[in-house]
Amino acid sequence: MFLCFVFIIFLLYCFLNYAQQEKHSLLYKFTALSKADTFPEFSAGAVADGRQIKHYSNEKRVWILTEDNWTEAPEAPPDSRDWFLHQLNTLSNCTDSQCSELHVLQRMIGCELEKLPDGTVSLRAFDEYGFDGEDFMALDSETLQWIEKNPKAKAKETKMKWDQQTERNQFLKHYLKNCMNWISTFNHTRKSKPNVHITLRKAPNDQNKQVLICLTTGFYPRDIEMDIRFNKTVLKDQTSSGIRPNDDGSFQMRTSVEIDRSHEGIYDCFVIHSSLTEAVSAGWMVKCTDCEESKWPDIKGVAAVVLLAVVIVLIVWQRYKRRR
Repeated sequence: MFLCFVFIIFLLYCFLNYAQQEKHSLLYKFTALSKADTFPEFSAGAVADGRQIKHYSNEKRVWILTEDNWTEAPEAPPDSRDWFLHQLNTLSNCTDSQCSELHVLQRMIGCELEKLPDGTVSLRAFDEYGFDGEDFMALDSETLQWIEKNPKAKAKETKMKWDQQTERNQFLKHYLKNCMNWISTFNHTRKSKPNVHITLRKAPNDQNKQVLICLTTGFYPRDIEMDIRFNKTVLKDQTSSGIRPNDDGSFQMRTSVEIDRSHEGIYDCFVIHSSLTEAVSAGWMVKCTDCEESKWPDIKGVAAVVLLAVVIVLIVWQRYKRRR
């Protein structure tokens, strides 16, 4: 009876509702190359919540919308392809189409919205540049002043020049303010629940160890929390693949950890995602008496079986008392 009670407490704990942390983003990304052999000299695209929604066509010289999930489709940033290539040539000391070395100018402009579990909302707008793989310039959207991130690469000279472009900077401030409106009109109703799988394999170098692997796949939006736990305590030294895209637009994540064969208890893969009304868990119970593992394919089904067993035990106990 006591073991059944412990199981029930554990399972009910897993089914409690968890406050969700929700993130949304709209990013425009630009790349220009001074020597374009294999790759185009200019490329640009827009990404919302991990999905590409627009890309720039160098042939047609226009932006093409690839996902129409907007009440009001976002506009592209004001600076044109030619302006971007001109900035690269200026920073690289190159004339048009003539540069002996490879130089790269990158830009990321957009905004991020984060809803915290306590109900508060955090907003962040940014316009940042990188040159030859290092941070270069960033716009302070409040003061409309540029911040030099690198003492090299003409950062001071560029800052002085860009700070004087008041009309352009006002437009950028207006653009970043509108970004918050655009991000709220994107269709965030698409949600896919994660499928959680857990497997156990022999450790390659230690017969006393095993490798517990959690695979969570098919979820959308991108943000997810996943931990491998032992008796409800998160294990250290977990190895994660990071969040990776699937072909259908959803995401997957793989986490593994080495465990000791002699440790008796319950291992579980604990997942929190915005598509779920409650956290999900797939578990593995280890009994060190015979070192066998019994997989829980569906923890809710286990809960039902345990509760049914408790009811049967109570009924039998009541009948036994009446007979006495």
